Amino acid sequence: MSTFEQTGQRQATPLRTTRPGSDGEHQVQQRMGTTERADKFYADQVLDRLNTRMREFVARQEMFFLATADRHGECDNTFRAGPPGFLHVLDDRTLAYPEYRGNGVQASLGNIEENPHVGILMMDFLQDRIGLHVNGTARVVADDEMRRAHAGLASDPVPGRRAQVWVQVAVEEAYIHCAKHIPHLQKMPLHGTGRAWGTDDFRRKGGDFFGAAAEAPERGPFVPPPRADAATWRAEAEKVLERAEQRAAEADEAFSGWFRRNVSV
Repeated sequence: MSTFEQTGQRQATPLRTTRPGSDGEHQVQQRMGTTERADKFYADQVLDRLNTRMREFVARQEMFFLATADRHGECDNTFRAGPPGFLHVLDDRTLAYPEYRGNGVQASLGNIEENPHVGILMMDFLQDRIGLHVNGTARVVADDEMRRAHAGLASDPVPGRRAQVWVQVAVEEAYIHCAKHIPHLQKMPLHGTGRAWGTDDFRRKGGDFFGAAAEAPERGPFVPPPRADAATWRAEAEKVLERAEQRAAEADEAFSGWFRRNVSV
């Protein structure tokens, strides 16, 4: 290819003028004097989709960390694990993972209902000793709906692991987590019957490892407030939604929604 052709090809490439990240991180970069270094990272490493190597990396991971926050910004971070590929790459802009039976708290799903923004961190401690961040927006999808949309979706072969719902994530940012502080670990062979997926056995779930249950009497009895019935909950949710839409209209911005009107309760 001639120099003229190469120049024309470069000119045909669209300019990227929007800086990834939040206003807060940009302000801190200015205070810390790291703006130039951050801009190089944005330019070289931050993608708005998963490239081929990223998709291959995701497909072999057995665990990831999930960050969510509610509509007030109160955060939760949790851990998800399964057989390689349980975090499914549906395409270069979409991931999905199954939610299994847990402790019933539903902290992550509850946050997603109010605030769809999620952060996924995959860390490969065993092979490449590298990490991958994926930030995006999530929605909860019923298992049967997910399987109708993606006919080749595999069922988990492990007894006790049956997806109750799926979380589908639209990728907005994907970028590397550098290797320099990631420990290199070794996978140990399974002993006994392996993991107790789906169990309610107190000891097999970890027992009172941190002593929280033993201290419960010191904290006094836990008496949950009365639960609202479905109609009352829906009415309150609609009020919250109406106020949010009103604020968005006053600010002349589109409101994407905390609660979906078609959610059944």
